[in-house]
Amino acid sequence: MPSSWLVETLTRSREYGFLGPGDLEPQISHSMGFAQAWHSQRVNPPGSLLDLGTGGGVPGLVLLDHWQIPGVLLDGMERRTSFLREALDLPGAPANVTVVTARAEDAARVPGLDSSFEVVTARSFGPPAAVAECGVRFLEPDGLLVVSEPPGDTDRWPAAGLAELNMCVLARFRAAAGFVLLERTGPIPELYPRRVGVPTKKPLF
Repeated sequence: MPSSWLVETLTRSREYGFLGPGDLEPQISHSMGFAQAWHSQRVNPPGSLLDLGTGGGVPGLVLLDHWQIPGVLLDGMERRTSFLREALDLPGAPANVTVVTARAEDAARVPGLDSSFEVVTARSFGPPAAVAECGVRFLEPDGLLVVSEPPGDTDRWPAAGLAELNMCVLARFRAAAGFVLLERTGPIPELYPRRVGVPTKKPLF
């Protein structure tokens, strides 16, 4: 069950336009799908989480409220991150959560963020190549990037393109939505991620 803090925070996030309109239950259910996808491959909760392009807090807030683990919420828009910082100061908020205002391409090379997370989550962050390139450097060795997939798409992650980043598709999972789990398989080439905007403008695949 989501906490009262989470429901109140997501309600405010929706009022500010950071989440889509409508009932919160589908948003929470979709976010919990990331946890189900993780547990399809790993028994224990991850030791740390980074939510890539967290926006209004999904799935990051939902997962941190559920798992109660240290985490980072990353977004490039100050208005959103200011809201999240205020929410995390309220009673009932999960502990050990940091909000970072930055582009992923820059943040990935910051000490304490570089190669620091067992799981990175991404929902609506961007096209597959940009998600993979921007997400991989945050991962610990053998860490997982869990990405929400659009309906009907099954061939968005070519093995050759992922191999450039020392990643591979570990598994696919379906719950409230479809998910793909990408595993970091080796050292990350120093080139990646490239400078801000390049992973989208000149995708690897």
